[in-house]
Amino acid sequence: MTRKNTLLKTPSGVQPVPSPVQERVEETPYEAVASVCSVLVVGLFILTFLVQNFVIPSGSMEKTLLVGDHLVVDRITLAPSAKWMPLIRYREPKRGDIVVFLKPGFPDLFLVKRLIGVPGDRIHLRNGIVILNGVAQDQPHAEKTTLDNHYDFLDEFPSVPPVPTGPDGTPESWAVEFPSHIVDGDLVVPPGKFFMMGDNRHNSLDSRYWGFVPRENIVGRPLFNYWSFVTPEDQYEKPGIGNAAAWMGHVALHFFTETRWSRTLNPVR
Repeated sequence: MTRKNTLLKTPSGVQPVPSPVQERVEETPYEAVASVCSVLVVGLFILTFLVQNFVIPSGSMEKTLLVGDHLVVDRITLAPSAKWMPLIRYREPKRGDIVVFLKPGFPDLFLVKRLIGVPGDRIHLRNGIVILNGVAQDQPHAEKTTLDNHYDFLDEFPSVPPVPTGPDGTPESWAVEFPSHIVDGDLVVPPGKFFMMGDNRHNSLDSRYWGFVPRENIVGRPLFNYWSFVTPEDQYEKPGIGNAAAWMGHVALHFFTETRWSRTLNPVR
């Protein structure tokens, strides 16, 4: 079909009405830089205050979280309330929450564990079962204790006191402070502190080893697993650009075959 000009009759005859000319506006370099900066500012705000992505580097939370799980973490709900964001729904951490926090004494080391005890709780373990305020807890997510994996320090906590092993294990400060929190065989969680444990109970450096987590150290809670890739447990500990490049190549080659598709977008509970 031939596109025609609209005709307008005038005293001098019939003349075509010219099509409107679209004026092209060129973006100045200043405007381009401003646009990029605004996007970066919004993105930085979201990653700093609202959500953040984390990758699981170890098996301390198996089978709930696996090495190579990539998580989106909500940084708002468990954050201390702020007057400048009055419409945000805040709440205090509660038992059973999976929590991302900064390891006490390590301002740059993020950990993820399950919250077992809140301030005032009395905790002890018997044969690996958590006894909370005198009541045995049903925790199907936790690794079971057997004759083969039973270990007194972990499974009869706190009957066996921690022994200092250095900053990567039990710090001396926790070994010294530990007895002051024991009352009638229970560990009592002090005000403003929380007790954390990994679901993989026999392969988790947690509050049994290094103590309580201060409220201000809690960063947020994982929402869902946006991508999961089969990953060796020591992969993220390997140093060097060569190892990083080799791993990126491996991911590119095996993206479809080693992605755990069944875990994609799974909510974390």
